[in-house]
Amino acid sequence: MRLTERLPRETGRDYALRTIKDSIIRLELVPGSMVSENELAAEMGLSRTPVREALIELSKAKIVEIYPQRGSSISLIDADLVEEARFMRQVLECAVVELCCGKTDAPELHKLQENLRLQQFYQQDGQVYTEMVMELDNSFHALLFQMANKSQVYKLMENMALHADRVRSLALSQIRDDKIVQDHEQLLQAIQDNEPEQAVALLKKHLNRHDIDVKAIREEYPTYFK
Repeated sequence: MRLTERLPRETGRDYALRTIKDSIIRLELVPGSMVSENELAAEMGLSRTPVREALIELSKAKIVEIYPQRGSSISLIDADLVEEARFMRQVLECAVVELCCGKTDAPELHKLQENLRLQQFYQQDGQVYTEMVMELDNSFHALLFQMANKSQVYKLMENMALHADRVRSLALSQIRDDKIVQDHEQLLQAIQDNEPEQAVALLKKHLNRHDIDVKAIREEYPTYFK
């Protein structure tokens, strides 16, 4: 499990939740595998309580299954939930980019531009870019929700997005897609130019790049799927 530093004022529960989520997305916690509260707590330097709370939260999103007196397991990938996650993201984010259009004085604009510069930088190194692409992509889209004053909507969407993110992670480990950076550049330009229809069209094209062939991924990793 990849550990990062605990953020300032981050509770043990939130740190456990963030760390476990990241490990699930990266497939470091393999679908179908059993996990131990004690082992996770020891690895993160926490007590069992915040780890248990994090696992309960993830069970609500059906990404973790809890078996009383037996432990917990990482849920197998459910193709129906993957599709539902994609549907939710497209509906919400299309509305968000429309709200962002014309906000040329928004402080998030500079953060989006900095995010793009980082994407362009990491694009020069194939291996590093593969490792960073999801993190930077997710940060870019989170900033759009923040710019539209819809940060809580993004947080509510995050747990459901885990289902699609696991398949996306599997696909990105095999295929490098340099067009993601170009999509972000064009989308940000449309927002700055106050062109909502163009922004929505670009967003849909971008999200369709994540329309991974689940059937092909299932054939490659049959034990990961429900």
